[in-house]
Amino acid sequence: MKKTIMLFDLTRGSKRIRELLVTGKTFVVLSICSMLFFVAIGIAGMAHQHSLSAPVSSMTGFAASVSSGFFGDMLEMEMPQFHSSKSAEELSGTQISSFLVRLMTDVNPSDPRSLIAGEIPGMSADESFLIAKGVGTDLNVWPEDNAPSQGDSNSNGNGNGIGNGNGNGNDPGLPGGVDEPTETTTPPTPTPTPTETPTPDNSGSQHTTGKDKVVFIYHSHSRESWYPELTDKNGDANSATKNITLVGARLASKLEDLGVGTTHSDTDYPTAIKDYDWNYSYKYSKKTVQEALASNKKLKFLFDIHRDSGRRKTTTVDIGGKSYAQVYFIIGHKNPDWKKNAEFATQIHNALEKEYPGISRGILGKTTATGNGEYNQSLANDSVLIEIGGVDNTLTESYRTADVLAKIIADIYWDAEKVSGVK
Repeated sequence: MKKTIMLFDLTRGSKRIRELLVTGKTFVVLSICSMLFFVAIGIAGMAHQHSLSAPVSSMTGFAASVSSGFFGDMLEMEMPQFHSSKSAEELSGTQISSFLVRLMTDVNPSDPRSLIAGEIPGMSADESFLIAKGVGTDLNVWPEDNAPSQGDSNSNGNGNGIGNGNGNGNDPGLPGGVDEPTETTTPPTPTPTPTETPTPDNSGSQHTTGKDKVVFIYHSHSRESWYPELTDKNGDANSATKNITLVGARLASKLEDLGVGTTHSDTDYPTAIKDYDWNYSYKYSKKTVQEALASNKKLKFLFDIHRDSGRRKTTTVDIGGKSYAQVYFIIGHKNPDWKKNAEFATQIHNALEKEYPGISRGILGKTTATGNGEYNQSLANDSVLIEIGGVDNTLTESYRTADVLAKIIADIYWDAEKVSGVK
């Protein structure tokens, strides 16, 4: 009898233990699931916060993998006021696979360097990203950052180096605690002297802004020049007289011919700024832009025109038997509203690709890790930095591109005026 009772007690005890083990296991599983759930929520929240100001890998991979027309349609869905001028194309298997690989691994199949970027701390942080590509864009060749020669960075004589207009770092404030530069002299305006007179691809305009100036063109790196136009073919491609300001003047002149009032600043900062330092180029030009905006409330489009440091094979295209300097649009990601600037650049890029396929190398987003990162673009939504050609292009090729660019910009301006109801 006692044995029976003891067996019964043991049976009840083991059953209770099993129940406790089952309950404990269930509790542990629920605890782990709850922990994972809240961790996932936290990560999602951090990712969402980051996406408000930064392009996540899926966006950059997608933009680099699809056509400009498709990407334009995507922008149009997010921004109803934006209208893409290019027809969307079907996604190919290569584009889809490239996008999926980049989404899941953050490895760009077109760039082998991305295979090791994630393994080296800091190598992939804040990297440049392609927003839109042009016809034949080489995803491995982007605008380069080249500072001027050491001996010329503070010079006001023969130039300021090959700088490609993409920035020099973070512009960490002016030396000596000075917040803004002080202009001392204004250099004479150089006269455009092309070696060949290209045939303008535009005609007279039926529209006009009258006396209103609605476009402002300037140059943060005003002395960028071209080897074919200089006597010294081996030094820095820079000049105090024959430089990128001539292309800016050409663009302004053609916009005026098309009825779009334009102001052009050809300020030569190496001579206009006391104790000039190339490293603060965008600090100097920012003051120029701020003064222009303050004195003219009609300004709408702002263009900082540069020359890239790339060589001829990556900055030139043949269209209709004529060579053109290619353009590259640079968007500063440090600007919180960079998407609005990207929308403006996309309009110009798509229109160029439609009429002159291959003339645009694309739209590149740059951060403070790979350049200035802001490029004065926070001052206006319709503001963009444009690289026109490279060190091996000629002034004539750059003028041809300026003529084409003027026509596209004018069309975009007048289309916007129609939408706003202005005749």
